[in-house]
Amino acid sequence: MRQKVVDFHCHVLTLAAEALVAERDEKRAEPELMLAAIGADSIAHNNSVMLPKAFPKLTRVEQRLADMDAMGVDVQVISPSPSQYYYWADPDLARDLVRLQNEYVVELCARHPDRLVGLGTLALQHPQLAAEQLRDAVKRLGLKGVEISTAVNEMELNAHELAPFWSTAEELGAIVFIHPFGTTLGRRLSSYYLSNIIGQPLETAVALSHLIFGGVLDRHPGLKIVAAHGGGYLPGYCGRSNHGFVVRPEARGQALHPPVEYLRRIWFDTLVYEPDALRRLVEVVGASQLVVGTDYPFDMGHFDPRGLLAATAAISEADRAAILGGNALSLLGMNT
Repeated sequence: MRQKVVDFHCHVLTLAAEALVAERDEKRAEPELMLAAIGADSIAHNNSVMLPKAFPKLTRVEQRLADMDAMGVDVQVISPSPSQYYYWADPDLARDLVRLQNEYVVELCARHPDRLVGLGTLALQHPQLAAEQLRDAVKRLGLKGVEISTAVNEMELNAHELAPFWSTAEELGAIVFIHPFGTTLGRRLSSYYLSNIIGQPLETAVALSHLIFGGVLDRHPGLKIVAAHGGGYLPGYCGRSNHGFVVRPEARGQALHPPVEYLRRIWFDTLVYEPDALRRLVEVVGASQLVVGTDYPFDMGHFDPRGLLAATAAISEADRAAILGGNALSLLGMNT
C-alpha cells in the first residue's frame, strides 16, 4: 500500500486581508523596511521572478492541487503566509485580519477535505485576544492549530504576557507551528539574501531556546509545537546548549532538563535540503518527531520529499513511512 505523504509546511495568501491593510501607514511603509532588510538585489529578484511564480500557487487552489500531484503529496497542512502576521495591528483590525484569514483557510479545506488540512493565525501581539482566537479557531472553525512567528515585535515567546496563549494551546491540544518572518539582525544580513538563508533558521533557533530555557515546555508539557526549517540551527548544534546547561548556572534559566530532551518533545519539518542534514536531525530528535515540510510555494522550499527520504541513509522503511506521513497524521489526530 502506498504511503500517504503529508506536507506540514505550505502557505496560502488571503487576498481579502491584503485589501484590509492596503491603506494603512504600516503597510505603506513595508517597501522601505524591506529594502533595509533584504537589499535592492533581493527585492528585484522577488518582484521579477519569485513572487510572479509563487503568487498563483498561493491564491489558486487548482494550481496547488496540480502541484501536489506532481510532487507526490497527498495532503497539505496549509497555513497563512508569514507575510500576513501583521503583528502591528490594533485589536479591532487584528480581529478582522484573523477572522478573514482563518475563514479563508477553512473554506479551502472544506472544498477539498481529502487534500487540505488547516492551521490558522492569531493576533499574538494581544495575548488575551490571541487565546480567544485560538479557542475559536479550534472549537468553532475546526482548525488543527495555528501558525505563529518566532517573536512578537519585541516580545520573546517565553514572555509572561503570552502565558494565556500557551495555556490555551495546551488545553486544546492545538498544534503551534513556529515559522519566522525575516530576521532581527538587521542590515548585517541585508545582502546576498542572508536575511532568509541564515536569518530565518537563526530566528527559529532563538525562539526554541527561549521556550526551553524560559521554562515554557516545563510549565506546559503537553504542547504540540512544530518548528519550521528543521528547527533552524538548534538541533544540529544542541551539544553547545547542553554543555552550557551544565557549566553555566545562569544558562539553565527555568529549564529542568538538558535542552536535547526538550527537542525530543518538539516536532520538526524536513526542510533541511540534504540527506546528511536530515540523517543528523533523525539522530538528534528521533524519527518520530519529523514531518515533511516543503515550504510550498516559495523558492527556498524543497519539493521532492520522497526523493529526500529515499536518499537519506540509515533510516528504516518504517521510519521513512512515519516521516512521510504517519507522524503528521498522528499529530493531526487523523490516523484512525
